[in-house]
Amino acid sequence: MKQRKRNRLQVYDYSNTGWYYVTICTKDHKHYFGKIENQKMILNDIGKIVDEYWNNIESLHKNIEIDYYVIMPNHIHGIIIIDNVNVGDAKFASPTFVTKSDDRTKMELCKLIQQFKRAVTLKTNSDFKWQCSFYDRIIRNENELYNIRKYIEQNPLKWDLEKSIINLNI
Repeated sequence: MKQRKRNRLQVYDYSNTGWYYVTICTKDHKHYFGKIENQKMILNDIGKIVDEYWNNIESLHKNIEIDYYVIMPNHIHGIIIIDNVNVGDAKFASPTFVTKSDDRTKMELCKLIQQFKRAVTLKTNSDFKWQCSFYDRIIRNENELYNIRKYIEQNPLKWDLEKSIINLNI
């Protein structure tokens, strides 16, 4: 059996207070969430469910805050803030490493994404599927945060441009 590459830092505590940039994709990058028209994302029914459940994360977790996010036809980008110290005053992550990489108590971000994906899947009641796992980046400073927010905001604008470039190269 083929072993999947691990996406998380093996010795990082993903329950740390900090800012995390995540990307969650659909299986086979299938366009389940809607379409881009005139450089704006138009959500379909499944996209609206994703939006609703993404926005409900804060109400379900007192130490979680949602920052910028964008839902695209086949993925979602978002910034999640975990604040286990002073709720509402999270600082950037200064890496805290643990000695045991399979300690499930150190995986709050992973559990959060897993719960989100499961809730959306159950609500859609269709053939909808997520890609296994997700991509994350620990945001370490204001400059990274600025660049990631800009990327999130501009993602729908770039969608058609990137498709055009790909089609020119074919």
